[in-house]
Amino acid sequence: MLRLAAITAFTICLVPHIAFAAVNRPVSDPQALSLAAQALTAMTAGNVITDVTLTGDVVWFAGDIKTGIVTLSAKGSTESRVDLQLGSETRTDIRNAAAGPQGGWIGSDGVTHAYVQHNCWTDAGWFFPGLSSLTQASNPNLIFSYVGQETRNGLPVQHLRAYQFRSLANDFVPTLSTMDFYLDSVSLLPLFITFNVHPDNDSSADIPMEIRFAKYGPINGVLVPFHVQQLFNGGLFLDFTVNSVKINSGLPDSFFAIP
Repeated sequence: MLRLAAITAFTICLVPHIAFAAVNRPVSDPQALSLAAQALTAMTAGNVITDVTLTGDVVWFAGDIKTGIVTLSAKGSTESRVDLQLGSETRTDIRNAAAGPQGGWIGSDGVTHAYVQHNCWTDAGWFFPGLSSLTQASNPNLIFSYVGQETRNGLPVQHLRAYQFRSLANDFVPTLSTMDFYLDSVSLLPLFITFNVHPDNDSSADIPMEIRFAKYGPINGVLVPFHVQQLFNGGLFLDFTVNSVKINSGLPDSFFAIP
């Protein structure tokens, strides 16, 4: 009887806890999900994209202004690689989720420098909205909300927000994974994406990052932004013009391995 009473007491304590967790698990806003789906249709016209490679001219504004060529590759929503050739200098940035969100960069000396994980929760393929979180509207662990209709940089936009939900215990994940998408109010093509990056030693300090997309053009039935800018803390960091596009070329996962 004592054993039965103990089990009963445990069950009584447990059931409200489970109910509380279920009630407090966030769910996506239907309007946000609808706009995300419409944005995806506007970009892909129903075509499935597994990977993309963009090649073009780039201007690098970190310190001295440098020019060169860049190749940006992405596979799914969790793998990306950016290869910069700036005169005699090279830099490769890689993101993947093979062992949880991770990334690193390799300079001209061939040495790999790992990213801290708190800078790896946002979309890997930030440069190509056709493989962004907007493609993950059916993922229950990605929570979408509708912020509203706004004007950004003089353009009317629909503002969506998305973040990853892992568990009620991982309170840091929603903050570190939050991304804001600004869709053209008419075409619903993504015009801006914003998110925060953080110093290696302080995940609570936010540094704004903004990606701007322009000059969409059709490639194999997919609308691709041919002009992309990356702004770091309000200043222009990268400015690149796409010259060639490959879609669904079959990029292997090994291509996104971090040395």
